[in-house]
Formats: sequence, structure tokens, C-alpha cells
Amino acid sequence: MRQEKNRKKFSRRKFLVGSGQFVAAGSALPVYSASGAGNYFSLGVASGAPRPDGVILWTRLAPNPLNGGGMSNLPAQVRVRVYQDPELRAKIIDDVITATANEGHSVHYHAKGLFAGREYWYQFSFDDVDSPVGRTKTTNPRDDRAKIALAYCQNYESGFFSAYRDLANWTPDCVIHTGDYIYEGAAGELGARMRRVAEDKRQLFERVRTHEGAEITSLWDYRNRYAQYKLDKDLQAAHAAAPWIMAMDDHEVDNNWAGAIPQDPQKQTPLEFRVRKLAAFRAYYEHMPIERPPALQGTDSQLQMYGAFRFGPAQVHLLDTRQFRDDQSCGDRRKVYCEETLNPERSMLGKAQETWLFDRLKASSSPHNVIASQVWFTPYKFNAEDTEAVRNLDSWDGYPAARSRLSNVLASGVNRPLVLSGDWHIAMASTLHADPLDRNSPRVGHELVGSSISSGCPWSYQMQQVRDQNRQVQYLNGEQRGYLRTTFTKDDCIADFRMVKDSGLPDSPAYTDLEIRTSEV
Repeated sequence: MRQEKNRKKFSRRKFLVGSGQFVAAGSALPVYSASGAGNYFSLGVASGAPRPDGVILWTRLAPNPLNGGGMSNLPAQVRVRVYQDPELRAKIIDDVITATANEGHSVHYHAKGLFAGREYWYQFSFDDVDSPVGRTKTTNPRDDRAKIALAYCQNYESGFFSAYRDLANWTPDCVIHTGDYIYEGAAGELGARMRRVAEDKRQLFERVRTHEGAEITSLWDYRNRYAQYKLDKDLQAAHAAAPWIMAMDDHEVDNNWAGAIPQDPQKQTPLEFRVRKLAAFRAYYEHMPIERPPALQGTDSQLQMYGAFRFGPAQVHLLDTRQFRDDQSCGDRRKVYCEETLNPERSMLGKAQETWLFDRLKASSSPHNVIASQVWFTPYKFNAEDTEAVRNLDSWDGYPAARSRLSNVLASGVNRPLVLSGDWHIAMASTLHADPLDRNSPRVGHELVGSSISSGCPWSYQMQQVRDQNRQVQYLNGEQRGYLRTTFTKDDCIADFRMVKDSGLPDSPAYTDLEIRTSEV
């Protein structure tokens, strides 16, 4: 029988799967053949890495999401459509992409040839089933303003993701996610319990839902953990509302990992950690709208996460502060500096990324230069004024020479530097100085940190007790969960610290705890 007689047409809302073959654009391809339609798009849709002429569109076929996804080992042909209107009438792309078992039947479709600064809507189809519709937007350096949200640290067990529902309703131009998208730990027990957070203070913490299974280490484990998080409808809504740019922090792999070193090298051999890290990188790529899969050399893997993006008046430099850093000095806890900490060769970014960042900052003519960092840049002293400083050595505080090198660049004439960061589960606004440890040195910029989406902050009370020794910090709130809204114009950045009233309630409303204009602080 001639191929022409087997050809079937696309409908506007679905495409047809034949018995073992899908035929389109004159070529026959072997495909996954399903027995009956399922919820293949249980994990939703997303877009990311926006450019003036294109964007990455993402989904993953997962009819049985908590059991590896539930697809067979055969490839699947997924239809992709892109529209210029939310009513899905003005179609500009209608294409097919192959999703393979090797990549968890995830889809990373590069929509090209788009117009700068425009909204688009997109949808996937497979086996007579349509995905939800997503909204995305391309970038445009000529736009006179940009709406950018900052989110991070969303422990599934610690609270609901209601902050994302508020974020989705804001429909930003972009979401920056600075890490801890998942947490790797084993399932805990539901309920509330008191925890001592200081000698004179106890605090109530609640676990509102639980992870599935033990601590995750394999590709199967990581896939199932991402699926559990992505089943959350508020998280899906935030992904469907805007494109994201993102880089992992530590919990996507292992708490406080640094380069090739895990948190507990006495429990994981170097080879075991390399295998675990590759599994974590693969699962991260499979579940995120990012451009490139991990590269593998022997048992060593690398994932490209840092990059530059221009949103109207704001040039965003997305950093990767985990993959190329030196190991934390003297351990990875809050401690005083040791001789290793002060080594001038120590790096947070690695030589290649640091050179890239410095060159981009020096060459930038953008009205605002944003640095999206996974961990705090601002120094913070955790103890009394007259004692040697105790600092968090997992943050930039543990890499003082690297921070000074970057501070020197910021002080050299970079337009309106602004660091947006995460990690500590506490909202913060601070001023940055040419000498980070000297508040009397010239001011070079600001750092803004929204609260965490759901992860609790046991150290909030201790940080509040030493606020007077950290006068570079103008605002601190670790009691509520939330995110940060920023609106950039040519001359200003308006930041709204959005908080949910109770992250232990799935329908908790959000409010603005504080609005800051960087031109006024």
C-alpha cells in the first residue's frame, strides 16, 4: 500500500495516531501506540529561556507520573501549536517533535521566528489528548518596562504553593527561579511540632503533606520527586502563565553540595556522587524549560545553567553558584572564618563563569544590571558585636575574595546593580557596598530577596536578634512565605514583597508586606 493512502490530517485540537505509525509532512515515523487516552499532560506545560525571536516550550508525557511516568520505551510524536491570540485562532506554528524514553518522554521544543516583545499561547497534543494552554512572551530590549518575579525554595512538605497562584495572576514577563525547586529528603510525618530555634525560643513547624519514598538518589527517584511537585496545580499555573529562567541550588541534587563534593562525603564515594549528580541533572533537564541537556564526559556531567537575558531596561545575568564553586571552607555551617576561607584563589563561580560575568557587566549599557544568585551576596553577622563574626559559609560570606572581585566590578561604573537571590527562606532588602564588610565604603547597588515559596525559616528569630549588627539590611521577614515582584523602568525598580497569610492553607490569599523603590533607598 502506498504511503499516501495512510496519511491522516491534523485537526485543530488534536492529532491522530495510527496503528504503530504517525505520518506527517510526507514521512512515516515509528511511534508510541497507546491503548486508550490518558492524562498524558498531568505535569502541565511550561516555557523558558526567552529570547527576542524564540522560546523553549516544555511538557512531559506522564500518564502515571509517580511511577516513572508510565510511558513505554517507544518514542512518541507530540504535536506543538503556537498562537498569537489566547483564543487559539491565529496559529503560526504547527509542528511535531519526537519525545523519547531516554529523556523521560519530555519535550523541549524551540519555537523560532517569533516577534520580539510579543505574547504567544501554545498547546501540545498526543493520542487525541490536548495539554493545557500556556502563555509565554519573547523578550525585547526596547521595551520601556519589565515585570519580573523571583521565586525559590519550595519544600513540598513544609507548605502549599499558594504563592504561585498569586504569581500566575500577576502574569509577569518572566519568572526567575534561583533554586531548590525540589527537596531530596525522605518522606516525613504529617503534623505540627515545636522546635527549639534559640536558647530562649521555640517555634512551631508544620508538615502539611509528605514526600513519596526515601531520600532520592537514582534517576527513577528524581523523576518521581519532580512529578510529585509538578502535580501541584498552583505551580502548574505559574509555569503556564509566563516563561521562566532558572538554575538549581543545592536540594535538586544534595544539600549543600559544592562542585564534585556532596554534603556527606563520608557516606557517598566520589563515583557514587558523580552517578547521583548525573541522575539529578538529567531529571532537572527533563522537567524544566531549559535549552540543553547535561553533557557527559566519562562519569563527569555538566549542565549549562548560567546565561544572560535582556528584559526591556533590565539585563539579567543568571548565575550558577553550585556547579563550579570550591568546597565550603571549614565545613558548610555557620562558623567564623578559618585560614582556608581567606584564600584569595577561592571561587564561587569558577574561572570561566566569573570571566563571562565580569565581561558582560563591563560591556552592558542596560539601565539596570540584575545578578540572579542562588545564595545571598549581602554579608550577615550572626553573633554579638564584640565577638569574632560567625557567618554562613555556604553563601557568598564563605567566599570573601570572590565577592570582593565582583564588588570591584560593580563599583567600576556598572549601571544600577541589583542582586536577586534566594536560599535562606527569608525576605530581605539591603544596600551593597564597594567593600562588602564596610558600610562606610561607597554604595554600589542593592540586593532584594523575596521570601521562600513554602520552605520554613528556623533561623529567622536568630537573624532578627542581631539586626543591629547588620545595618546594611533595611528589611527582614522570615515569618511568612511568598515571592518577590519587580517592575523595572528606565530610572527605577519597584519591588513588592508578596506574602501569603498562611502557607499551611492551600487557598491562602496573598498581600504586599512592603513596597520598595530602589531609587529611594
